[in-house]
Amino acid sequence: MKIKHVQHLYWRIGFGILPTELEKLSRKNKKAVVNNLLNASKTITPLKLDTSELDDLLSGSYEKTRENIKKVQTISRQKTKELNVAWVDRLTGTKELLREKMTLFWANHFVCEDNNYVYSQQFHNTLRTHALGDFKDFVKAISKEAAMTKYLNTKQNRKQKPNENFARELMELFTLGVGNYTEDDIKESARAFTGYSHNLQGNFVFRKRQHDEGSKTFFGRSGNFDGDDIINIILENKQCAKFICEKMYRYFVNDIIDENHVNSMADVFYADYDIENVMRYMMLSDWFYDEKNIGTKIKSPIEFLVGIKHTVPVNFKNPKQLLYIQKLLGQILLNPPNVAGWKGGRNWIDSNTIVMRLKLPSLILNNAYISKAKKGTSDTVMETKKQGFKKKFGKHFKTESDWNYFNNQFKNVDINDLGNHILACGMSKAAGEYLKTLSKLSKQEHCVQLMSLPEYQMC
Repeated sequence: MKIKHVQHLYWRIGFGILPTELEKLSRKNKKAVVNNLLNASKTITPLKLDTSELDDLLSGSYEKTRENIKKVQTISRQKTKELNVAWVDRLTGTKELLREKMTLFWANHFVCEDNNYVYSQQFHNTLRTHALGDFKDFVKAISKEAAMTKYLNTKQNRKQKPNENFARELMELFTLGVGNYTEDDIKESARAFTGYSHNLQGNFVFRKRQHDEGSKTFFGRSGNFDGDDIINIILENKQCAKFICEKMYRYFVNDIIDENHVNSMADVFYADYDIENVMRYMMLSDWFYDEKNIGTKIKSPIEFLVGIKHTVPVNFKNPKQLLYIQKLLGQILLNPPNVAGWKGGRNWIDSNTIVMRLKLPSLILNNAYISKAKKGTSDTVMETKKQGFKKKFGKHFKTESDWNYFNNQFKNVDINDLGNHILACGMSKAAGEYLKTLSKLSKQEHCVQLMSLPEYQMC
């Protein structure tokens, strides 16, 4: 397999590839490389923190007092921050690379958040469990998650007063897309999901007395449908396969849709709704490696951060600062902006975030300072420690960078060839001229220089 094709594959289904692994994989053919990725992701390793204190609070003897509610909320906020950091660490060093990248993808598809950490962690691991499995089972599992029944109000969906929130988003955002259903379809399907709820521990509970047992007419078919029946009927429509494949294509291939390629993916997906099969098809397709698809996508903030940490392991002594960076870049894991999630693409970049991105590698890898932008200014003011930073305008990043790891991984790479490993796309003439003005005293220094280029924003 061509070196640049292996690199492209690993930028899209991961966060880059180090020279030592690249050398081994470049000797294999495409099928072997793809099978290696898929086989490594057969394993499912849940990401869990210690929730014993919350479990005790939410036990059968739980009393809904103001004090207990406050305790649950306080612990949940702290645990959610810890899960954010643990997730970034998992993405940085996982062996189940494709499963973890797919979990990140699905988190921005089945968008959900909850202020109860037990429910949030459970939902997060449901994404991971089904990330490469049967999509029909996946949708049904999501519909029964405690976090989702709260987030989209299915818990309040009763036969006397149906709540249409989940039914609407199920079709609009999760399966079909806008314009492929009617308002009557929403109303009728909402009736089918009546009675969906959960207990205090987050386990699904079907409250039969609250379920509408009457006949519903959905997509021209009538019957005493429940929620699973509605999902079965939706997936019989090939538009569902196409809708999901369009989102996969934009995320893994190109923001600009190629209808022929998406349709070919949809044909594969519609046959059995097996997520692993359609991902295999995509990764083995020649068009996936077309020049027009290489190095043309803007990295999300998480892809940007994890990519840096993958190349040069960096540890934040104060984990809150990792969340602070995510906030500045515009993507905080486990805290989506709304039910539609992050838009992605060019929306990741504006006048503030691009300045932040260009400065960030030197800031976190050189243990420097970063300041907050004053209100009314368009740019974020940033200075390094050596430039006389004024502490009252910013905060100090305390980090530890493992440059020994970097040096071991890149020991056989010539300093002049470093750009071919760090950057996913070709370098512009302006960037090349700029680099010529800088001294390359070491691979370490040149790595930071390359990460500070606009080209590093692409994957």
